[in-house]
Amino acid sequence: MPSMRFAYLGPEGTFAEAALSRLVAPDGGTRRPAASVPAALAAVRSGEADAALVPLENSVEGSVPATMDGLADGAPLHIAREVFLPVAFVLAVRPGTALDGVRSVGSHPHALAQTARRLAELLPGVPPLPATSTAGAARQVAEGELDAAVCARIAAERYGLTALVEDLADHPGAETRFVLVTPPGPLPEPTGDDKTSLVAVVSDRTGALLEVLREFSVRGISLTRIESRPTRERLGVYSFALDCEGHAADARVGEALAALHRVCDDVRFLGSYPRADGRGGKAVPETATDAAFAEAAEWLQRVRAGRA
Repeated sequence: MPSMRFAYLGPEGTFAEAALSRLVAPDGGTRRPAASVPAALAAVRSGEADAALVPLENSVEGSVPATMDGLADGAPLHIAREVFLPVAFVLAVRPGTALDGVRSVGSHPHALAQTARRLAELLPGVPPLPATSTAGAARQVAEGELDAAVCARIAAERYGLTALVEDLADHPGAETRFVLVTPPGPLPEPTGDDKTSLVAVVSDRTGALLEVLREFSVRGISLTRIESRPTRERLGVYSFALDCEGHAADARVGEALAALHRVCDDVRFLGSYPRADGRGGKAVPETATDAAFAEAAEWLQRVRAGRA
């Protein structure tokens, strides 16, 4: 059986590479860094990779637009796994560089946002420059294009840099949620502690969002994330990225998905997969169990057959 081919947001030394290492053993397949999130997703869509590991959201800065838009548009892709990674930053420089010798600093926009206050204190008057990734900024420092980078310690070590400042984050303890994305295929079996993701598109009409939320509420389904995004078609048409507890194979979740397909302009299913944040395990309301839905369906059959 051929080994899996994984793409991830590169270059080498990114948090995405570290997150992939948590999901896949060192001998679990080949790994290839991609220049950007769209490039990683494109590798899966083209068949150059079997799966891609990309960041979806951060506990401080929220969602990653490139991933959100990349999953909402283009050929369908499914989330197969998720992983949460603690994020810690260092200020990396070439050996021998002092703080007063730093005239330029760069990193991924999320990393810059999470370290903005510390950077302003340490490097007043030095405007932060965006890079495609934290490791990409580290590589730019190694190549002499930047004086300093906000990155992971692993990136600093990989590119021969010195960690001039440790624990650079404004809010220590931040986490980033990464997702492993694959082409559509058979869903993994329910584990009893799962999450389902989708994108629902609704027109600008009164009560549209309420209609969407009601389909989950009446079936006892908790939402773990909801975010609006423009569809880029025209003003007034929005998509809502949703994560909910449960698996598409669960009766309550299946009914909710079918109802959304009926009331929304479009629904893109993004997958059902094991939950990894350690916050699941809540008891399903008795009226929302598969057994309750089955009993209700049997009762309806008796009604229609004139036996109830």
